[in-house]
Amino acid sequence: MSKFYYNEDQGSYDAIVVGSGISGGWATKELCERGLKTLLLERGRMIKHIEDYTTAHMDPWDIENNGTPTPAQLERQHKQKRTGYTVSRYHSHFFVDDIDHPYNEEEGCRFDWMRGYHVGGRSLQWGRQSYRWSDIAFEANKKDGVGVDWPVRYKDIEPWYTKVEEHIGVSGEALGLEQLPDSKFLPMMELNSPEKALRKAAMEKLGITITAGRTAHITGDKQFEGRTKCQFRNRCMRGCPFGGYFSSQSSTLPAAVKTGNLTLRVDSIVSEVLYDEKTGKASGVKIIDRETKEEIVYEAKVVFLCASAIASAAILLNSKSERFPNGLGNDSDQLGRNIMDHHLGVGAGGVIEGYEDEYYKGRRPNGIYIPQFQNLPGDKKKRTYLRGFGYQGGASRSNYQSIIAEYAYGKDLKDAILKPGQWSIGIGGFGEILPHPENRMYLDYDKKDQWGLPTVTFTTKFRENEYKMREEMKSAAVEILEAAGVKNVRGYDNPNSHGIGLGIHEMGTARMGHDPKTSVVNKYNQVHTCKNVFMTDGAFMTSANCVNPSLTYMAFSARAANYAADQIEKGLL
Repeated sequence: MSKFYYNEDQGSYDAIVVGSGISGGWATKELCERGLKTLLLERGRMIKHIEDYTTAHMDPWDIENNGTPTPAQLERQHKQKRTGYTVSRYHSHFFVDDIDHPYNEEEGCRFDWMRGYHVGGRSLQWGRQSYRWSDIAFEANKKDGVGVDWPVRYKDIEPWYTKVEEHIGVSGEALGLEQLPDSKFLPMMELNSPEKALRKAAMEKLGITITAGRTAHITGDKQFEGRTKCQFRNRCMRGCPFGGYFSSQSSTLPAAVKTGNLTLRVDSIVSEVLYDEKTGKASGVKIIDRETKEEIVYEAKVVFLCASAIASAAILLNSKSERFPNGLGNDSDQLGRNIMDHHLGVGAGGVIEGYEDEYYKGRRPNGIYIPQFQNLPGDKKKRTYLRGFGYQGGASRSNYQSIIAEYAYGKDLKDAILKPGQWSIGIGGFGEILPHPENRMYLDYDKKDQWGLPTVTFTTKFRENEYKMREEMKSAAVEILEAAGVKNVRGYDNPNSHGIGLGIHEMGTARMGHDPKTSVVNKYNQVHTCKNVFMTDGAFMTSANCVNPSLTYMAFSARAANYAADQIEKGLL
């Protein structure tokens, strides 16, 4: 079977994009729509929209033990299982095998690298929460004296947020909050009655805003080509055959294919970006065929690295030349450093009474969202930590699975299913992790994978600021729930969540900045010292904020791709 899709190999290209996930899909779409012949390289297998979502319509009785992973599977996905949900057999095939794709952690350090090697990448598995950044976030590093300053501000990115939102569809509610700019919204998903009560109490008693999560699901009547509105099945991580949520398969790749300019090659592991000492530019990339292990070179005018923060940094670290002995673009020694994520696994939950005669229809793929309310302009409360956190959560009735202990049979089971359990409600925090140069990754050339490439070693851990923040993440969650009259409120801080990576929002390995001496890429996502190489996945992030980052990746990817196309048209690249 050919490794090429949509077009045959053209030999050389205007642009090469590495990685077909959220960032790579957007870079590819924009480059193709600007008329550039683009080669999209994906290290994993082909996943076709609808056809290859093999578990999308499975019910609990269609898979053994309702998808509980087997011991043999857990042995092979021993790191992927740390999140808990990634190894369900309904979607474990969209996460890597840790035996085939190993990585290393220094003693006393932990990093949870949750990866999906296939066309579409983690755009098939993401949580779909979509939030804009404000100038409060873009200015935070400079204000606090942490890391380096962002070379952009909200006004630079605002039109690109709008462009992305109009294409992907984001449901939500306009709030007029300084810390969380409003988007171009589709209708908000409805809150249930206990959530509405929590929202009312939090605002009246604490001045804290609660809304529905802003999520990349189609709601309302606006038409999106090749997609239809969310069906409220909440089976998103299996792949959505309706295209109800945004993914590369349902949205950006079809747009790129439509131009006739896209060539996709699967099973293509990029080992390095090739640097031409004479021109001072990248000439292309070298790949290793995943199945045959053949090495192949592809040439292009520009290269976009969108393989994920860790994988893109690894490619550059392995791209060594006389000019770049420590990795392409690594004059600053910042490549691989400043790894960030969002820390989670801390919050509170309880029981909410008085709604026993109410239920809800469907399985809403979303919950409530509480935006950051700490360390904002005008906040007079003294805190022992920098930055802040938000909460995600929701209220629900116990589902039927909770009824079954050793299984009830016959009439007892039927009666139990017809009697919904009590309402429970909970919120969990997502806190900002500060950039720290010693939270880093490096390549181990003594431990190579089956393709002869060095494996990644992590040395990452929480620092004092994260631990101090978690104390308030727990106490404030208790306070918010108690304000709404929630009973039996219990705060928690899961010790198994004290590690970077569990948020699956890894970022920061090739940070953006003004100065080539302290950063890797400039304000247009160009590598400072190799201007035809762009990085638009989480690698470029200079700080983490406390909101899900994917919408920001998409906006920067679209902006960088159009900038690159402009530069090519002007003959500057």
